[in-house]
Amino acid sequence: MLVEIQVQCPHCGEVITTMADTSQGDYTTIEDCEVCCAPMNIEVICEPDRVEEVRVTLA
Repeated sequence: MLVEIQVQCPHCGEVITTMADTSQGDYTTIEDCEVCCAPMNIEVICEPDRVEEVRVTLA
């Protein structure tokens, strides 16, 4: 199940919207900011159909 989440880029500070896949449990991914194109680590803590916590750090 995909859940829409908002994250703040640790490089430029812009808040962007992305999707989290809650079907596989907790995971970490690297995505590029839509505004400044810099990479960021996104750690998603989740249960099926529900995101519990999102941590964003420099990649």
